[in-house]
This record gives sequence, C-alpha cells and structure tokens, in this order.
Amino acid sequence: MDTINNNTAADPTPPSPPLIPTQSGTLELHDITIVDKVKLKKAISAAALGNAMEWFDFGVYGFVAFALGKVFFPDASPSVQMIAALGTFSIPFLVRPLGGIFFGVMGDKFGRQKVLSITIIIMAASTFCIGLIPSYASIGIWAPILLLLCKLAQGFSVGGEYTGAAIFVAEFAPDRKRGFLGSFLDFGSIVGFVTGAGVVVLLQSLLSDASFLDWGWRVPFFMAAPLGLVGLYLRHAAEETPAFQQQLAQMEKEDQDDVENRPRVSFKEIATRYWRPLLVSVGLVLTTNITYYMLLTYMPSYLSHNLHYSEDHGVLIIIAVMIGMLFVQPVIGLASDRIGRRPFVIIGSIGLLVLAIPAFKLIINGQIALIFVGLFMLAIVLNCFTGVMASTLPAMFPTRIRYSALAASFNIAIIVAGLTPTITAALVDSTGSLYLPAYYLMFVAVVGIITGIFMKETANRPLRGATPAASSKQEAKELLIETLDHIEQSVEDIDGEIVKLQEQIAALELRKQRYIDLHPRLD
Repeated sequence: MDTINNNTAADPTPPSPPLIPTQSGTLELHDITIVDKVKLKKAISAAALGNAMEWFDFGVYGFVAFALGKVFFPDASPSVQMIAALGTFSIPFLVRPLGGIFFGVMGDKFGRQKVLSITIIIMAASTFCIGLIPSYASIGIWAPILLLLCKLAQGFSVGGEYTGAAIFVAEFAPDRKRGFLGSFLDFGSIVGFVTGAGVVVLLQSLLSDASFLDWGWRVPFFMAAPLGLVGLYLRHAAEETPAFQQQLAQMEKEDQDDVENRPRVSFKEIATRYWRPLLVSVGLVLTTNITYYMLLTYMPSYLSHNLHYSEDHGVLIIIAVMIGMLFVQPVIGLASDRIGRRPFVIIGSIGLLVLAIPAFKLIINGQIALIFVGLFMLAIVLNCFTGVMASTLPAMFPTRIRYSALAASFNIAIIVAGLTPTITAALVDSTGSLYLPAYYLMFVAVVGIITGIFMKETANRPLRGATPAASSKQEAKELLIETLDHIEQSVEDIDGEIVKLQEQIAALELRKQRYIDLHPRLD
C-alpha cells in the first residue's frame, strides 16, 4: 500500500492517526517533513534560553526571599515576612491565564516565533526593574506595590512563555526524538535555577549580611537585561515552525473570504470538543509544577526558616540536587522516545506517593548527607515529569488551536501550583507540622496517577494536524510505513465499530417492528 486517501480537512476527535494536509490528498514520502538540523538547534537554543531566564528569576526570588521580606516588609515578624515575600511570588500566577489567553490567540494567529520574542522582552524588562525598586525604608508602601506590579508583568509574559517554547520545540522536533529534544526545555529551566541560586550564593559569600540586604540582592535581577538581549537575538534569528507554516499553507489553499470570515475558536468550543486532553493537561501541569515549586522554590526557605539550617548550606544542597537533575533530565527524555511518556508519569506519581514521607524523614534528620539523599529522591521523581512534559503537552491538541488550548489549560493549572510555596509556608507555620509538605505532595501524587491512567500515548507519533517529521530521508521512509500501517489499523478498528453499530441498529429495528406488530393501526 503506497498511499491512502485523506478526504477531510477537519480535526478528528481521536489523537491519532491525525488527518493531515498533504499535497495530493494522499500521504506520500514527499509529505514527510525532514527537519533541518541547523534550524532545529536554533529553535532549541532560543526556546531553552528564554525558559532558563524565566527560572533564573524564580531561582533568585526563592533564594533571596528572606532578604526581600526584610527589605519590603520590615515591620512584620520573620514568619510573616517569609509568607509575604512568597505571597508576592504567588500572586502573579493569578494573571498568568490572562497572559496565556492573550499570547495563545496571538501565537495561533501570527506564529510562535513572534510571540516568543515579545514575551522575552516583557520578562527581561520586568525582572530588571525589580532590582531598581527602592526599599520600604525609602518610599514606604510603594516599595511592595512596585514589587507586585513587576511580578504581575512577569506573570503576564510567562503566561505565554513556557507553552509557546514547548510548542516551538515540539513542532520543530522529529517525531522519534521529540521526547529527548523536548527535555532540553526543562533542562534550560534547571540551568536557569542553578545559575540564579549560584549567583546568590556567590554574592552572599563575597558580601556582608548588611551589604547583601542593602544592595547585593539587586545584582541578580540586573543580570536579566543581558540575558534578555541574548534570548531576543536567538528568537528573532529562529524561523517559524514547520507545523505552523503548514497550517498557513493550508489556509492559503482555502477561499480567502472563508478564511477571513471563519469564526474564531472559543475556549467553550475547545473545552467541549477537547475536554479530555484539557483535563489531562491540567493534571500533568499540576503534578509537575507543584512538585517543582515545592522542591526548588519552597525548600530553601523551609530549610533555613523551619529547620534552622545554615542558609548557605541549604542553598548549596539544593544546587547540588539540581546539578544532579541535569544529568537525569535528558536520559528521561531519551527513554520516553523508546518506551513512551505515560510510563514515566505513572511511575513518577507512584514514586512521589511512596517516597514523600521517607524523603522528609531524611530531610528533617539534620545530617547533610541525609538531607541531600531525601531531596534527591524527590528530584528524581520530578525528573520523571519534567523529562516528558514539554513533549507531551503540545501533542494533545491540533495545530490551529495548539497555542490557545495549551496556554489556557496550562495557566489555569499553574494558578494552583504557583500558590504552593505560600500555602505550604502558612500551613507549616500555623500547624507546626514539618511533614505537611510531604502530605501535600502525596495528594498531588494521586492526581498524577489519575492523569497517567487517562492520558493517551503520543510518543513516536506526528503532532495532531501535522505531517510526520523525520531527521533523515531514511527515517522518513520508515515513518511513512509506520504511519500507513497505523492508519490501516485505525480503518480496521473503525470498520469494527461500524459493524457493531449496524448490529445495534438491526436489533433496534427488530424491537421497533415488534411494537408495531402489537398496535392495530401501525404498519
């Protein structure tokens, strides 16, 4: 079998096999996208650097939260200072859905590359401005207000950042390497976090406590300017994704009036038609990011404030854990291309459920080696999620709504995830229980298990609404055979469903005739 008819342009409800735009109406070898390696490297670099910058800020903010509490909330108790500083970190997550909706619509209309260039400008500028804000002692209440405004601007831009970057990499990546290449997006996140934490540690070692509180904490935020310029250059140099270009080409084939007058896809329609991938997306984002924020944003404050460890030692342990995560991250992505994404989501969730209490027992023990082991146990679990998330989420939705749908679902979930440091700090402070973070993670693990059970496997399959993508001509031939075999099997499955429906219809017709036979005036 060399070709197979493709008689409809509509997006199917099932995720595979996708109905894809082709040149001749049938799927042939020339329809397989062979990815340009140079363009692919540019795309990954541009996406990963922007994501690294986002998490550079998160890392810096988490590790200087104690200083920000003293600078911007000096009249409060140490516990309230910590909660207030972490609250300023969490509140911007409330505006992320607005940014997600705005940039999602823009990304589906004008392209991924343009939107990612805009988000990195806003993110760099708002992060830089945090370093310029005078202290509470200088301008009073305006200090925390300005801090909140900068964080809100960050939240708005980040609303379109991660999802756009994940889509950018996924739409460039070959089908058989999407997991491995997508893992470098969160690899960039960890690098950004490690860099931010490392800068804080370096400054604290070079400066006195008074100097750090006076001006030293500002230095990491000023670094956002040069990082932003580099990221903007890389994103401006990168080309638009092949999948989005295919979408534009398909639209150009249609009548222009129909294209211009086509009603926009509303979130209500997306939620009605794609409710299952939306729920799976929300579950995966919740599980991943609550674990992420618990481990990498809240734990430094937990170690220093609640367990009274040296701030320097606590930061160094977290940095060592994150460096370990860097080695595991691409391994998980590579393995997911071999055995699938679902196994890692389910295994990671079960691991989180089983290991949360033992990990915190080691952390609370007080010995540095045991603290590291406890944190690294949680880090490996986190790698199971971050290693597959960037390749899993974009595969759930078709090209024409991918940015809008993913940004909406991602940022709805991130509201809850972003509140994790604040809620956890408040609960630990009010109850005095040092195991509350473990209980929190165990609850999240249940969400992850349910998500893993209901999610559909997307590894080694084309993105919905896009042609298969390969890294070489030989791989393209192999993908064509696999795709056609998969389509044949799907046609057979549909034939089977039709037979079942015909049998049900025949049974209903027989039942109907029996009723008619019993009625004297019906024939």
